Amino acid sequence: MSDHHDHPQQQSDRWKHDGVRVIKGDKLDSNTAQTPGMFRQAAINHARVGAQRIWAGTVTIAPNAKTGVHHHGELESVIFVVRGKARMRWGEKLEYVAEAEAVDFIFVPPFVLHQEINADSDQPLDCVLVRSDNEAVVVNITDVDPVEKPEEVYWVDPIHKRPER
Repeated sequence: MSDHHDHPQQQSDRWKHDGVRVIKGDKLDSNTAQTPGMFRQAAINHARVGAQRIWAGTVTIAPNAKTGVHHHGELESVIFVVRGKARMRWGEKLEYVAEAEAVDFIFVPPFVLHQEINADSDQPLDCVLVRSDNEAVVVNITDVDPVEKPEEVYWVDPIHKRPER
């Protein structure tokens, strides 16, 4: 017979301490993998809340700054732009570029070399970041010689056409 029927107080305490967790925005953990040019802070990971399959946190990039080239191994990443204008470059030589603004989402597949750039010279770029594992994997790359003029890529899918410019 299940133990939770015998000890209702213990069951209640389990839910109390193992249920929903609220991580206050001023209590994020900066002891996480970093890339030059950006500041990452963890909110949700295995060490902090016992997360098994996701990592979530924030990233801030100063005005006009760009990050070092990096990838996240086997992990998928989702970036939600809270404030500012993100310019993403990716590819073996960072030969592709696209931009995202506040309330836009960015998807970065596994092993894709990329670089985040704050395309605004006046305000920080603030984003929420979610990854598909409970620990942040960051592989910083130093031997990439970026192309001078990247090709602009529009984020479209089979039902959304290239935007008119």
